[in-house]
Amino acid sequence: MQYFVTGATGFIGKRLVKTLLSRRGTTVHFLVRPGSEGKLAELYDYWGVNKTRARPVSGDLTAKKLGVATDEIKALKGQIDHVYHLAAVYDLSADEESQMRVNIEGTRNLVEFAKAIDAKHLHHVSSIAAAGLYEGVFREDMFDEAEGLDHPYFMTKHESEKIVRKECKVPWTVYRPAMVVGDSTTGEMDKIDGPYYFFKLIQRMRQILPPWFPNVGLEGGRINIVPVDFVVAALDHISHHHARASGGCFHLVDPTGYRVGDVLDIFCKAAHAPKMNLFVNAALLGFIPKSVKKGLMALAPVRRVRTAVMKDLGLPEDILNFVNYPTRFDRRATDAALKGSGIECPNLRDYAWRLWDYWERRLDPQLFVDRSLKGAVGGKVVLVTGGSSGIGLSAACRFAEAGAITVICARDGDKLAGAVKEIVAYARERGNDSPQVHSYQVDIANAESCADFVATLEREHGGVDYLINNAGRSIRRAIESSYDRFHDFERTMQLNYFGSLRITMGLLPGMVAKRRGHVVNLSSISVLVNAPRFSAYVASKAALDAWTRCASSEFADQGITFTTVNMPLVRTPMTAPTKIYDSMPLLQPEEAADMIVQACIDKPVQVASRLGTFGAVLHALAPRVTQIIMNTTFRMFPDSAAAKGEKGAKPQLSAEAIALSQMMKGIHF
Repeated sequence: MQYFVTGATGFIGKRLVKTLLSRRGTTVHFLVRPGSEGKLAELYDYWGVNKTRARPVSGDLTAKKLGVATDEIKALKGQIDHVYHLAAVYDLSADEESQMRVNIEGTRNLVEFAKAIDAKHLHHVSSIAAAGLYEGVFREDMFDEAEGLDHPYFMTKHESEKIVRKECKVPWTVYRPAMVVGDSTTGEMDKIDGPYYFFKLIQRMRQILPPWFPNVGLEGGRINIVPVDFVVAALDHISHHHARASGGCFHLVDPTGYRVGDVLDIFCKAAHAPKMNLFVNAALLGFIPKSVKKGLMALAPVRRVRTAVMKDLGLPEDILNFVNYPTRFDRRATDAALKGSGIECPNLRDYAWRLWDYWERRLDPQLFVDRSLKGAVGGKVVLVTGGSSGIGLSAACRFAEAGAITVICARDGDKLAGAVKEIVAYARERGNDSPQVHSYQVDIANAESCADFVATLEREHGGVDYLINNAGRSIRRAIESSYDRFHDFERTMQLNYFGSLRITMGLLPGMVAKRRGHVVNLSSISVLVNAPRFSAYVASKAALDAWTRCASSEFADQGITFTTVNMPLVRTPMTAPTKIYDSMPLLQPEEAADMIVQACIDKPVQVASRLGTFGAVLHALAPRVTQIIMNTTFRMFPDSAAAKGEKGAKPQLSAEAIALSQMMKGIHF
């Protein structure tokens, strides 16, 4: 047999061609646009044949008779047993003009071509989108009953099928595949659409929340998903055994329809993300009058919010229009045609993990973004306050290694000199032979010292591109031990809050002038869990967090971004006096630096551990219960000797406290 295929380079098309070529003695002619010949070598390798069995035909889908040369048409005339038309725009987000040009006019040109070569049968691969947003069950013998065709994709798929039905002069058969996903055995896929749009959201849920955390999802309408291997096998079988007469139509769909919420839950399980335990009916959104929706979308702030949310989640603008998809599909003709063939649509639950695995390894958009620290800060000026030791020093080493113009500041000049040597050595050992590292002796808690430092930065470095507000002071002392120590609260506010603000507000005008800049404010997990004995420290960091949220809103349209890092406890000189921490699973400074690096690369609004996020949620949902839990830990772990003013004394832990600290060694924050 001889075949002619359009869309042979596409995801479904190249697999269909491979299946056709597996038949002995077959030849496949396939349409190739001029200038695309460079792709042929890869195709031949995939098909395992050469040009004698897979013959490229130069042409253009948007030209009359596909733009195929007259002598080529003569050579093909009367020779082609089956024409398969798969070339189309399948992207929901594509513009209407391109969809009309390819889907509608392309199909008309294909129909003319099929007649010109006297093809014996035309197989038109349409889509369930040809039914539009039909309410209820859409049968295989239905077409004109389609409704809700306002969206360009639905409209063009319906109109292209109409051309085949009304204008085709050779016997024809229509196939309507459901939403096609990757191969059920390998997970292979070539693009992101359909359920894949939600994978980034699911991935983010997995990163933020523990797997056991209860989640809320949309119930939504029923959608139909089929793997590409089923579509190809069914199309091949039906076209050869059950498409002799003209006018047949087959729904290549999954006999099991899944609600949107079910699909999301299936992929959440595949991704080891939190399960969706509670579903909200998305139909409730339909009660909002269209006039109200239209009025809201006319407001620029509303459009900005919608665009920002959709972009952040990686979702196309139109995806929410299909959450309440109302159509289900009958497939009695398909069932009859496939009976006895052994071809069945696999259950999504059985192969969803393969789709997820392939996406995360090969298609995740973040894989194609320069996520290196060098790509983010290379050649940029990065200021790390408190950079002479601990977290600040570890972070500065990473920035210098990545090629940043690294600036550190601290109060102790001797420590600064040693830190610079350590940073330079670290960078050189890892391939940066000429790191640029600068240090300045500054007291962040002093207004005059801050003002001079900011002026120096503007004069010597033209301001900064990244500001890491790391310098800080922590005090672990119960309030009842602080009645006569009001200076504890004043000292933490002066450094943690006012000091950070002086530096940030001093550098912001320069960032605004350049319309770029990123500020990373190091906060604490204690702010999220409202840790007892840290009232002075938590209050100062909470003030900085609140200011950051306000600032991020004010500067959102000026190219300035802010990240709050709610850092877990880190083993640094600041935590050394509290001996209780010796038996607890604290982060190392290098691990804390990783969180700062993430904040600079991804520029999220917040970086927090799962434990911190859980604590914040628990405080919001069950504040009384949380207070009891925190009060219990408060009584179990006493003040340190330093907090009590007792030099050399060892803290006395209760048996419960010892058991809890040992148990926490196995917990990953």
